[in-house]
Amino acid sequence: MSTYRATPTLIAASVGCAFTVLDANVVGIALPLIGRDLAVRPADLQWVVAGYALPFAALLLPAGSVADRYGRKRTFLVGIALFGLASVLCGSAGSAAALTAARALQGVGAALLLSPALAIIGHVFHDEAARGRAWATWGGIMGLTMAVSPILGGLVAGAFGWRWAFLVNVPLCVALAAAVAALIEETRGATATRLDLPGIGLFALAMFGITWGLVAGQGAGWTSTSALAGFGGGTLCVASFLRVERGRASPMLDLALFRSRSMVGAVVAMFAYAACAQVMAALLPQLLQNGLGLSPLGAGFGMLPFALAMLAFPYVGRRLPACGSGPVLTSGLAVVAVGCAATGLAAHLGSPAWIAAGMFVLGAGGGLLNGETQKAIMGAVPRERAGMASGLGTTARFSGILLGYAFLTSVLAASVRNDTAGAYADGFAALLAAASVVVACAALSVHRLVRRPDGLPAPLAIVTEGCR
Repeated sequence: MSTYRATPTLIAASVGCAFTVLDANVVGIALPLIGRDLAVRPADLQWVVAGYALPFAALLLPAGSVADRYGRKRTFLVGIALFGLASVLCGSAGSAAALTAARALQGVGAALLLSPALAIIGHVFHDEAARGRAWATWGGIMGLTMAVSPILGGLVAGAFGWRWAFLVNVPLCVALAAAVAALIEETRGATATRLDLPGIGLFALAMFGITWGLVAGQGAGWTSTSALAGFGGGTLCVASFLRVERGRASPMLDLALFRSRSMVGAVVAMFAYAACAQVMAALLPQLLQNGLGLSPLGAGFGMLPFALAMLAFPYVGRRLPACGSGPVLTSGLAVVAVGCAATGLAAHLGSPAWIAAGMFVLGAGGGLLNGETQKAIMGAVPRERAGMASGLGTTARFSGILLGYAFLTSVLAASVRNDTAGAYADGFAALLAAASVVVACAALSVHRLVRRPDGLPAPLAIVTEGCR
């Protein structure tokens, strides 16, 4: 594809990916308003997030297969249309159950939107240098969206109500669909495969079971029948999923991909980044509103240190020595761990200024990881497996958001003793401390998994030979 067509294709596909970030951030600002307006308990409010993330995570891999088989542009357009329709249903929901159902439909649309968009980028930009520039541009657009969406969410939710946090998607979907139809060429995978329906079903049930256990444990207790049934059923479905996938000729997830240490390291980094950094787009606004007493618009502006760092640091990663993804992944995870710990300490001390500083550090680590994680995954497979790789990367991302949100809010629920702002801030300190421990362990894992060809551990590559 010529540069003339490649650049508009990159921008259109990246904007499509950014829709999912826009929605997550805007809804994150609106969550406290949704809870009050629909009289939703905090534990049940999780399903507004989980109802979207669950089908999103479950369908990303099959969405990549659908895109490879039936056409990436066609699947992209179907996803945009479904996402817009679901946004209308979310904006008109009259109950928490109706909103959760509409959010689930929105998650289906988002999967059919995001996975082909990433596959389009991976297919068009296959040269190493061009791919690096493309994923940096993608990361910048995603970061810019993270910078403006909290303020947009605060403005929209504060001025017009939480329903417009969803309805604002509709004109954007119309404009994006027109751009995709005009600018993007149709492409397909080299080999067409059948959908792995047993794999899709088992994966979705596994995510649902584990999420159910985390949510039920908060209300009924961690040893309750409901919680244990969720965890047990989820674990059984994971084992069944792995067994089914090993025996299928055209699996939803090709387990042979995980023979590569680089692939495993990249997936671990993506999951940890999503579970402990990207998930903060939905959690930190709740700290700012419920813990510090800010308005929705004030919380939107309060998110700027986090969002601006997410915007700037993908470009910082580009300026690091050309030593591959390993050092950037490990360093980014380490910075996220420090940022979570610093923000948690500041929340405990009740210092808004230090909370902002900690959020900036957390966002800086997230910015280093934002484009690099997807680049590392896409770079670990041949060009013809772009659909599978894009689905794997985004499945790891949104599985991380889903399980990270459920786990961290369970820590919050267990730590909050009453409804005062101070108690909520202390609960958030515990939440952030738990996130710091998780992401630090992930950094150590990636450090061991991703090494340079000459055997030098990835974290040392930048500070030794300059990564020749």
